[in-house]
Amino acid sequence: VKHFGSTMIVLKLCSINKVHPENEEWTCFEQSASLDIKSFFGFESTVEKIAMKQYASSIKKGKEIIEYYLRELEEEGITCVPRWSPCPPSHTKPMVPVVIPALPITPTITIEAPPESMNEIQVLCLDKLDADYIKRYLGDLTPLQESCLIRLRCWLQETHKGKIPKDEHILRFLRARDFNIDKAREILCQSLTWRKQHQVDYLLDTWSSPHVLHDYYTGGWHHHDKDGRPLYILRLGHMDTKGLVRALGEESLLRHVLSINEEGLRRCEENTKVFGRPISCWTCLVDLEGLNMRHLWRPGVKALLRIIEVVEANYPETLGRLLILRAPRVFPVLWTLVSPFIDENTRKKFLIYAGNDYQGPGGLVDYIDKEIIPDFLGGECMCEVPEGGLVPKSLYRTAEELENDEIRLWTETIYQSASIFKGAPHELLIEIIDASSVITWDFDVCKGDVIFNIYHSKRAPQPPRKDPLATHGITSPAGNNMQLIDKSWLLGQDYSMVESPLTCKEGESVQGSHVTRWPGFYILQWKFHSMPACATTNLPRVDDVLATLQVSSHKCKVMYYTEVLGSEDFRGSMTSLESSHSGFSQLSAATTSSSQSQSNSMISR
Repeated sequence: VKHFGSTMIVLKLCSINKVHPENEEWTCFEQSASLDIKSFFGFESTVEKIAMKQYASSIKKGKEIIEYYLRELEEEGITCVPRWSPCPPSHTKPMVPVVIPALPITPTITIEAPPESMNEIQVLCLDKLDADYIKRYLGDLTPLQESCLIRLRCWLQETHKGKIPKDEHILRFLRARDFNIDKAREILCQSLTWRKQHQVDYLLDTWSSPHVLHDYYTGGWHHHDKDGRPLYILRLGHMDTKGLVRALGEESLLRHVLSINEEGLRRCEENTKVFGRPISCWTCLVDLEGLNMRHLWRPGVKALLRIIEVVEANYPETLGRLLILRAPRVFPVLWTLVSPFIDENTRKKFLIYAGNDYQGPGGLVDYIDKEIIPDFLGGECMCEVPEGGLVPKSLYRTAEELENDEIRLWTETIYQSASIFKGAPHELLIEIIDASSVITWDFDVCKGDVIFNIYHSKRAPQPPRKDPLATHGITSPAGNNMQLIDKSWLLGQDYSMVESPLTCKEGESVQGSHVTRWPGFYILQWKFHSMPACATTNLPRVDDVLATLQVSSHKCKVMYYTEVLGSEDFRGSMTSLESSHSGFSQLSAATTSSSQSQSNSMISR
């Protein structure tokens, strides 16, 4: 094997898997080298010492790799490997040159070998990475992990036509698949194709955030944690997700999140240089104060799930720790919706604090220096993250801009519409088998005012009777409605109201959830809201009369979506969250308690 440098030649001879001449049961590995320094500007002796040090380190590393695989064989119960016999001369293939591209601090290697043995040669004859380089930029690696990194990088240099990613980037994908080369290569190639297709490498230079993001996207970078990782703060509870999606669309929001991740990678490289040790991931602090049911607007949740999917696929092992603070009771519902889309390894990095638990022992001060804790969390450091608020409807995109919008198309596909008439409410039946299931709803009041109710019955309502007028081609005002509660039923005897009535005005958007107390049949009802009379005269108020003139006097319209989170799924997601050694168990127990029903509703205009 010949190593070629610019001003010196290293001749290295290897005898791999050689049978010992005195005992055929022994296999030995022999290696020798000679160094010829032509000219090195008077530093020949220094270079010789460096070369000998590197050569000794290479022999030691080779021994570690051999011993590692011998232990692997022993663990598999293999104590004897049959002696290899060469092929007959007639089948010997001609020798062809195989060139393995250079690695960092590793010279190019030229080898004479038969064609069918190329893969084996890559495993056996590749040199190692420099120990100082590993310690400085990559972190602790076992001999097997180092070998996997070299092999995958060599494969990319031989086959990939685009930009070859850095070792740190390749290592993230290997770690995400527990150093299974085949699996890591598959997701890495998919990610490289995705980056090229969407020009992600140039995103930081080309992406300009819309003005609405600067004012209403409540996230930003804030110093670093105690481990030197860049710290990103997201005040999710203060963010108007529905307003941002309506104003920007899903694609722009995704683009912005990608720019945050690219900035995170850049900051990791900077911190690696500053702290003199590998910084390959960042810490994210999510403040949930203010989180409520409006964050369960289904198009917004759908956009969030897509963002999670893209980030998980293309930025693996970039999240070092996720600190979730001030988690409210509604959080378990949101977590149950999104947790199936989060990788198990990522979930293990979550630390959740309910209420003010983050201020005590084991809280923020364990991970972030006291001097940089943001002011809104009780610290003294000013944080430049925007406070957010509701996005003005004037910034929403117009109907023409929404023509081909995915959110609009998705909403029209999954949401159902219902017309509600005076005296003919629209009712939806949901059967619950297991107590402590969670019923969630999300609806927009498109026309008129409605009253929203939830009822429970132990017996199933009879299906609605067919409208006799419909058989003659005549549609009655309630013809498209579903009315389940029989007029003969008595409230409190045949069925019961499980939540207080909620009055919803035209143009409002309502999101809510109810943790069921009993199995049985639950009925969600939207009822026409009659104009209230004046308290003293039984006459309608002037404002109510004017409002009534603007809409049909006896018709309302809603678009709604409902979903049931099974008790087993809901409790299962909570269990996985509690197992992340977090302070979430008390919050979970309070939310999923079957001793009382719980409901949350949020109205936004």
